[in-house]
Amino acid sequence: MENGDWTHMMMDTVTLNVGGQLYTTSLSTLQRYPDSMLGAMFRGDFPTTRDAQGNYFIDRDGPLFRYILNFLRTSKLTLPCDFKETELLRKEADFYQIEPLIQCLGDTKPLYPLDTFEQVVELSSTRKLSKYSNPVAVIITQLTVTTKVHALLEGISNNFTRWNKHMMDTRDFQVSFTFGPCDYHQEVSLRVHLVEYISKQGFTIRNTRVHHMSERANENTVEHHWTFCRVAQKVED
Repeated sequence: MENGDWTHMMMDTVTLNVGGQLYTTSLSTLQRYPDSMLGAMFRGDFPTTRDAQGNYFIDRDGPLFRYILNFLRTSKLTLPCDFKETELLRKEADFYQIEPLIQCLGDTKPLYPLDTFEQVVELSSTRKLSKYSNPVAVIITQLTVTTKVHALLEGISNNFTRWNKHMMDTRDFQVSFTFGPCDYHQEVSLRVHLVEYISKQGFTIRNTRVHHMSERANENTVEHHWTFCRVAQKVED
């Protein structure tokens, strides 16, 4: 390897403090999955927190982050034979929004007791991009939360008022925010905050998907979709 390559790798290193445990890795590793929380975080799409030593701080499970980081490095999930914290690791993968890792962990639909049911929240991001702008410009982007859990929609309406100026629209079973043009960074920040808020209400990410399509000659549309679920107790009429 050339000396210049080593120099570039050394300059590319990042130290993270995850729940009190320090990890050192490369910036490219943290950005391996651009649509993940870490990918957005290290693109500068939303504010970061640092500890007293200047390391990036993430208030999550420190020991389990070793498996998150190894997956980012190799795109393979390797766990000890006697590993007993799969459910906790799945929650960490949900938090970091690393779709391939969630799939590796086999996040299948559980069997619930007969006196419970599953509540679902759908979060979608639709982004229209100009094909001919260099760099690519965001024409308009929209975030939509859809659910029959009225209390969640009411909470979003009450707790996300700082984004009201972005044309917040509340309807039956739905709240949407429209940004544009060129408000991509604010949309990413809102998305991260929404995922955190929905997760704090007891929902976990079931699956994610991305869809690319062209509607017009000068536009591309990119859709991201997240499905959250939680178990709720049935109430007798």
